[in-house]
Amino acid sequence: MTADDIKAGQVLLVDKPLEWTSFQAVAKIRYTLQKELDLKKLKVGHAGTLDPLATGLLIICVGKKTKEISSYMGQLKEYVAEITFGGTTPSYDLESEIDTKFPTEHIDCAAIEAVLPKFTGDIQQYPPIFSAIKRGGVRIYEKARAGEEVVVEPRSITINELEICSFENNVLSLRVRCGKGTYIRSLAHDLGKALKSGAHLSGLRRTKIGNFEADGAKDPIQWCEYFKEVLEF
Repeated sequence: MTADDIKAGQVLLVDKPLEWTSFQAVAKIRYTLQKELDLKKLKVGHAGTLDPLATGLLIICVGKKTKEISSYMGQLKEYVAEITFGGTTPSYDLESEIDTKFPTEHIDCAAIEAVLPKFTGDIQQYPPIFSAIKRGGVRIYEKARAGEEVVVEPRSITINELEICSFENNVLSLRVRCGKGTYIRSLAHDLGKALKSGAHLSGLRRTKIGNFEADGAKDPIQWCEYFKEVLEF
């Protein structure tokens, strides 16, 4: 690979580490290419945000491939979600503390299987108030963190497939195939309500986007080391 190859466009399969934002992953690669490797004004962007508490596949486009970002954002995505029953959090995940506890003795695999059809197909979903949706030019998670009242409207989404991987000690591992705009945190919260309990997302990994897979993807630092090696800087 040469500098001209990079400028012509590359699609990078990035395995985003836990607690990194998607912006940080892009910024790390952009800095390496623009500053350290002297590819000034090179465009770098990602095709679909992953929350800081999620890991897995993040597509980052470089050079002329940034023009194709929208085509990747619309592709089906696959996740493996860890959903813990028995407690809810305001953020629907581990960003905030458990605020209410619920009974779980009645929940088993059969009970979960029985409610999953309610969440497949074209459905309406309420996004979490701790999300990056903008209202009046301000992301609503900023208002939520400031203690302001936030009202969200339901959105039309598509969940193509839900499959139980395991359920043990009130923790469900669930494979999710879904379309653009789906909040897995909201799915976890809604599953808790459907089972007359409470639940929150305790772990999330994105495994696929379209035909691209997380297996074999490099983390941002590995990509930077790779570029330095192949470009011999």
